[in-house]
Amino acid sequence: MSETPRQSIYEAIGGEDALIAVVDDLYRRILDDPLLKGFFTSVNMPRLKGRQVEFFGQALGGPMTYTGASMRKAHAGLGIGPEHFAAVAGHLKDALAGAGVPADLIEEIMNLVAPLADEIVTVPASTG
Repeated sequence: MSETPRQSIYEAIGGEDALIAVVDDLYRRILDDPLLKGFFTSVNMPRLKGRQVEFFGQALGGPMTYTGASMRKAHAGLGIGPEHFAAVAGHLKDALAGAGVPADLIEEIMNLVAPLADEIVTVPASTG
């Protein structure tokens, strides 16, 4: 008897519709955060959200193909510190929880996101 293949995280959280809802909530949270909102003042938000859905869709085992720049190139020169990355990660975790994603899947997703800090963070932590 063969084992049933494990469902992808993408499928487990509800597919594209769920990702769109999570990304919308994520950016609502980010834009409400005084530490982060300044990074997005001149950003085409619909385009950014679309790229984010693509990125997560691909990263979580969905059928999407991410067509944006590399994480390093997309975030170069923005002055992102570890505190900014941590704040976005916290908002992502909260947006996933708000969408009803189970804690074990949130943990898996956060473990996939954490290594991206090496490509996104470009400045040392602020000291005050």
